[in-house]
Amino acid sequence: MNDAAGDFAERAFFGRRRGKALRAGQEEALTAALEAWRFDPSAPPAGRAALAATLGHARRLGLEIGFGGGEHFLHRLGEDETLGLIGVEPFVNSMAKCAARLSEMPALADRARLYDDDAIVVLDALPAGVLDIVWLLYPDPWPKTRHAKRRFTSADNIARIARVLRPGAPFHVASDIPAYIDWTMRHVMADGAFSFEAKGPEDWQTPYAGWPGTRYEAKALREGRRPTYLTFRRR
Repeated sequence: MNDAAGDFAERAFFGRRRGKALRAGQEEALTAALEAWRFDPSAPPAGRAALAATLGHARRLGLEIGFGGGEHFLHRLGEDETLGLIGVEPFVNSMAKCAARLSEMPALADRARLYDDDAIVVLDALPAGVLDIVWLLYPDPWPKTRHAKRRFTSADNIARIARVLRPGAPFHVASDIPAYIDWTMRHVMADGAFSFEAKGPEDWQTPYAGWPGTRYEAKALREGRRPTYLTFRRR
């Protein structure tokens, strides 16, 4: 491994990139989907209007970091025709699953863009203050102490998210791992760009409005882990 690859592996906020090999048809469908809908960070939008133009001229603009199989990503596009979404998912098999479903939903595809690598690249490419909402749902918790620096809610990434959100816009983080929730609370509140408006436990134990659930969440509940739903508001 060269030095650059080693540095990336040390800071990457996601684990393995592939599961079982895709079938030829799946590989072709994924390639076609990324050619049609891939967000291009090398040609970043100049501002909110330019980003909206790439997302079907949507009136609300959002980002989901690590969408897994795309259940929540596709649900939000389907429930709100004013919303345009960029979805980031570096795990190839999950991206292939979401892309296949999106190809069957042409009415939604115009308001969607996909990115199959590091979410930092997207955050750094976006203009300041262009997003109305960001979701980070069940991120890799990196439970070992020596891996904690790879948790996505680092100080640097919180600052990145704050930069791209409009004032008053929410940043939602859901996890079933108490240590990750504690880590996230400490880092977000230390940044100073966000407020946390919950008044009691029911506020972070209640799923978000319109919440469809995810397969990962269902597994957590079966195994006795209670999800926590945090909402921070950009000041």
